[in-house]
Amino acid sequence: MQAALRRGLGRAPRVLRAAEAAPRPRCAPPAPRCWSCGGALPGGAGLPRFCPGCRALQPPAPRPDLFRLLGCDRSFRLDVQQLQRRFRSLQRALHPDRFGQRPPKEQHYSEQHSSLVNKAYQTLLDPLSRGLYLLELNGVEPAQETDCDADSEFLTEIMEINEKLAESKNEDILEEIETLIKVKQEELTKEVTAAFERDDLQEAKKLLAKMKYFANLEDKLKNKKIPP
Repeated sequence: MQAALRRGLGRAPRVLRAAEAAPRPRCAPPAPRCWSCGGALPGGAGLPRFCPGCRALQPPAPRPDLFRLLGCDRSFRLDVQQLQRRFRSLQRALHPDRFGQRPPKEQHYSEQHSSLVNKAYQTLLDPLSRGLYLLELNGVEPAQETDCDADSEFLTEIMEINEKLAESKNEDILEEIETLIKVKQEELTKEVTAAFERDDLQEAKKLLAKMKYFANLEDKLKNKKIPP
């Protein structure tokens, strides 16, 4: 009897030690509060929010997901019309002109939101910037033009277009180059779409590097067509 009691007493400290070692429950972060009235705010972090109590516009999130902000799936393939509708809706709701009679802090938040929405729209509308942003969201280093240095045939093609562009002042030849650049960009956009959809991020990165070359050619062409 006494031996059994001693064995029982001997186990007790181990139970206590195990209990003491149990992780403490983490405290939930405090619920966000309105800067104006102090009321609780609804969920939807990263989206423009108005206080349900005083209707004050809240500050934008530090690094919002631009796809979520504009109501799009996080995908290289997107619905441009849906993107445009969401953009126009947000611009109407957040335009600084609507906040002319509001407190200075809220006017400032309106300007920040409006700038952010414009940036999101321009980023997602253009295939190159959309692809680069997707790489960033997936933790892939930004595509550089050097990523396709091993493709000698591609680099030769770029060099030839560059030389033709530099030497030509003929409008017909410039139109021909413009059409070529457009066709190449459309082909690359289709290839990038396929790469993202099969989750081949490294291939998408190489293709986006090629798109950068054609984007640079497009800028040179625009400058060439501007009258001196």
